Amino acid sequence: MVYEDIFTKLNKRKVKYLVVGGIALVLHGVVRLTADLDLIVKLQSDNLAKFISVMKELGYKPRVPVKAEEFIDPAKRELWIKEKGMRVFSFYHPGKTIVLVDVFVDEPIEYRKLEAEQKWIKAGGIKIPVISAKHLIKLKELSGRVQDIADIKALREVIRFEKESRE
Repeated sequence: MVYEDIFTKLNKRKVKYLVVGGIALVLHGVVRLTADLDLIVKLQSDNLAKFISVMKELGYKPRVPVKAEEFIDPAKRELWIKEKGMRVFSFYHPGKTIVLVDVFVDEPIEYRKLEAEQKWIKAGGIKIPVISAKHLIKLKELSGRVQDIADIKALREVIRFEKESRE
């Protein structure tokens, strides 16, 4: 698994995060090609400091020309949103060209609500905190891209299938 090192370290350091986006779809059972890892990290200073520490330790660097630690500052994130229209802060790894980690710069849905309904999914021997299918649909609706509409349809099928298999 490409992101196994990230999940392992984030879990070990007790970083509060949730997998969202394409990888969350795959973990929920939707067959979809995706390369980047999308995360919502609890935007609390101590949690973000642990997150940045993990990313730096694993060799990840910000895609934009700023220090990774700047992501911890809520005023900076707000400025990036207002001035740059930034939705995610991206990390790349110089030695892994296809690897990209996108972290939301705000909470499109309150983290506590997401965490309350998170789903722990085991993959590659690692328990991964994943956004619920319901909240993933909500995020996809907020984004509204063509791919998101297809993803919503696929997620609803997974939910329907799971519901039918329980009955």
